Amino acid sequence: MSGYVLAIDQGTTSSRAIVFDGEQRIAGMGKMEFTQHFPASGWVEHIPEEIWATCVWSCKTALRKAGVAAADIAAIGITNQRETTIVWDRTTGKAIHNAIVWQDRRTAPFCNRLKRAGHEKLVARKTGLLLDPYFSGTKVRWILDKVPGARRRAEKGELAFGTVDSYLIWRLTGGRVHATDATNACRTLLYNIESNDWDDELLQLFGVPRAMLPEVRDCAADFGVTDADVLGAAIPIRGVAGDQQAATIGQACFEPGMLKSTYGTGCFALLNTGRDLVRSKNRLLTTIAYRLDGETTYALEGAIFMAGASVQWLRDMLRLLKDSAETGALAEAADPGQHVYLVPAFVGLGAPWWDADARGALFGLTRNTGRAEIARAALEAVAYQTQDLLTAMRRDWKGARDTVLRVDGGMVGSDWTMQFLADILDSPVDRPTILETTALGAAWLAGWKAGVWPDQRGFAARWRLDRQFNPHMDKTLRRQKLAGWADAVQRTLSRR
Repeated sequence: MSGYVLAIDQGTTSSRAIVFDGEQRIAGMGKMEFTQHFPASGWVEHIPEEIWATCVWSCKTALRKAGVAAADIAAIGITNQRETTIVWDRTTGKAIHNAIVWQDRRTAPFCNRLKRAGHEKLVARKTGLLLDPYFSGTKVRWILDKVPGARRRAEKGELAFGTVDSYLIWRLTGGRVHATDATNACRTLLYNIESNDWDDELLQLFGVPRAMLPEVRDCAADFGVTDADVLGAAIPIRGVAGDQQAATIGQACFEPGMLKSTYGTGCFALLNTGRDLVRSKNRLLTTIAYRLDGETTYALEGAIFMAGASVQWLRDMLRLLKDSAETGALAEAADPGQHVYLVPAFVGLGAPWWDADARGALFGLTRNTGRAEIARAALEAVAYQTQDLLTAMRRDWKGARDTVLRVDGGMVGSDWTMQFLADILDSPVDRPTILETTALGAAWLAGWKAGVWPDQRGFAARWRLDRQFNPHMDKTLRRQKLAGWADAVQRTLSRR
């Protein structure tokens, strides 16, 4: 059997597909951005049909660039933007509402009502999550309440709910498979991470009928076979993981204590805690890192909502940049005497603050502040937020104290950003040779399950370092910068 594997990486701002060969090298890639919709303040939506169309186009483009036919692909792996919520008609496959994106904050009032009623401890104990609009459960409820007749139809089993992976599996298999994996299920507020099943008490709390839920499978499992007319041949789907868990796998973080952070639209750090389900006392998330052969590996996660998205804001909304790649050079040229801080709470603040009502702010502006200083502040904010997460992880779990951070995602190509990250963390930062680790993780799941790629040990042995960034910032300067950041965050919080 061919060693070629096709990975579908469906992200927040674009869909991409990558063909990997048997040596885990990139043979061909396709990528297409799609439209972001902001129908009201704090609302973010995608059109499901556009997600589907861009995925199909990206797959066909990747196959063409790789010079391989669909019949040459041993298996497909899928990784996806997590928490983004889609509800569709089981008969037609058409969504009954736009996808509500993980960044969307419209359900904040409902989350606050549940908190006031004292439900957050129950939710945290069962799911490892907090009551926040970020997660899928409140989004499903909103759709069922707002779309006429939707709740009645859902209770009758006429509607299906899924995160993006589940929606793509449904479409790829012609509606024959309604399934998800444990890493996506655990981000819904509806899934018990100890029993590894949908939880009836949570379903009742959020008002979500069990009849509309997908079957939950291991990350490496049989997710059906694609319709031949989609890509040109019937291809088995053998791997699925949410994007951050897929990146953890792609970084070969298989041992407890290993840590990765992905810098894309947002920033997400996952710390492998093995079989140890660590209950955070510092408002981090306890989540499933992956589930293989029925065995669950857990992680602590810190979620930052705005990382690369802050740079996109500078480019698209303020028009300070023509290209996102300019930010590194601008940051390097910025006036070192100016201490400008951007707190990117455009959609609230994630871990460890979890303040849905906080809003973005710039501090330290002077008459001499220009686009270079603002660009630098946007990049520095990523490092400061990562330091906040790492501090919380080290307080929660002793295995995090001496770990080296492995990084990936679009932002890590900037040497300036990675050096500043190492300086602020006062810890080494490792950048791998393959930056497409999210897609690589999904590909490994599929390739391993299909029997054409090596096991965990063999896959980890192929991880290669591109460059290690070591800290060299003066300790006093580091303390001053972190103190300035802490002050800026406190001024931004809605519940000071």
